[in-house]
Amino acid sequence: MTERERRDALSAGRPEMDLAGEPALGSIVGEEEVEAAVRTLRASMSPEVGFRTPGSEAEPFEAELAAHFGTRFAVTVNSAGAGLDLAMRALDLQPGDEVICPSINFKAAPMAIVGQGGTWVPCEVDPRTLQADPSDVERRITPRTRAILPVHMNGLSAPMDDLLEIAERHPHPVHGPLKVIGDAARACGGAYRGALIGKKGWMTVFSFHTQKNMTTLGEGGAITTDDAAAADRIVKLRFFGGSDGWGSSCLMTNVQAAVGRVQLRRLPAMIEARRRIAAERTSLLSSCPELTLPYEPEDCRHSYYLYTILVPKSWAGTGRDRLCAMLRDDYRVNTVIANPPVHSTVPFLKAHVGNVHLPISEEVGARLFCPPIHPGMSDHDNRYISAAILDAVDRLRAVLGP
Repeated sequence: MTERERRDALSAGRPEMDLAGEPALGSIVGEEEVEAAVRTLRASMSPEVGFRTPGSEAEPFEAELAAHFGTRFAVTVNSAGAGLDLAMRALDLQPGDEVICPSINFKAAPMAIVGQGGTWVPCEVDPRTLQADPSDVERRITPRTRAILPVHMNGLSAPMDDLLEIAERHPHPVHGPLKVIGDAARACGGAYRGALIGKKGWMTVFSFHTQKNMTTLGEGGAITTDDAAAADRIVKLRFFGGSDGWGSSCLMTNVQAAVGRVQLRRLPAMIEARRRIAAERTSLLSSCPELTLPYEPEDCRHSYYLYTILVPKSWAGTGRDRLCAMLRDDYRVNTVIANPPVHSTVPFLKAHVGNVHLPISEEVGARLFCPPIHPGMSDHDNRYISAAILDAVDRLRAVLGP
């Protein structure tokens, strides 16, 4: 972006939408979703029908999800948090069993490990991708390791084949090859080596929360798998264990599922819109030496749930925070820090792991920030946000140096 283009973009006016760094609605919802919700609501009003019965909207939604992701099974749940809990429960973790999961992360995945009786072993990320670093994962495997829980962070796939190979090379002495369970809460619609995220691994957990790439009326999620026994176990666990033992109530309503079916049809177009906006932004910001922009490996297709930028190491922490404050106060561009390492920033998890030092994660967490991105964002807003970032970086450079 040239100096003249930057000035023109800033003088054209502030953003048309005052978006949060992580917008409250991440998808595009229209009249088709409204009609689906109303139709299903009306059909559910009879005492003989209700909002979740066999043959309701949830069953075809699950079939469509499985077909979309290329898996044998998809099981809907009422949130990705519940899905992560159920995935961990399906491991039958015993005291001392370990699950490796990155610390650059939202707290849900590590909390699911701890909440189901496991020991969370935090690992480092590759600073270019923000994904679990296979080499670091392998170093942390012990005879007590039961699973690897990579997070497809901010819309990009984790290196699943590398992690699956590691899992095969280091079998548990009782349970055999380690399970690899993907957390794709932020990556619905992304792809890896010719397949959509959700195909590789023992299970993959998706979120349809209001902020995500597609939504089912604010909450919801799904678990995909090719393992029939795993799918059957999740189906039982999500409604009080069937006849086999413990479970809880984690069902999605048929009104949510009806909306989800519409959102799933919209998803490819919404991902293409995110990718187009991200590509334009990368082009506009590429001349700024201080910024490390999102990296997309050749074997991946980023879904750009978030557009993650790193400031220079010399600006880590207070410099990054000053930049975000400038963007908010002077340009009305909000940002989100997604996410600092949870091993040191979430007290519950910090108490669980003790005095753990992850130098790469701690540095990356002090450098990253995410300006808004949304499939409905206008070209004007995208250019203004890019211009504001460049302008603020120029101003901060004058104070902090390059």
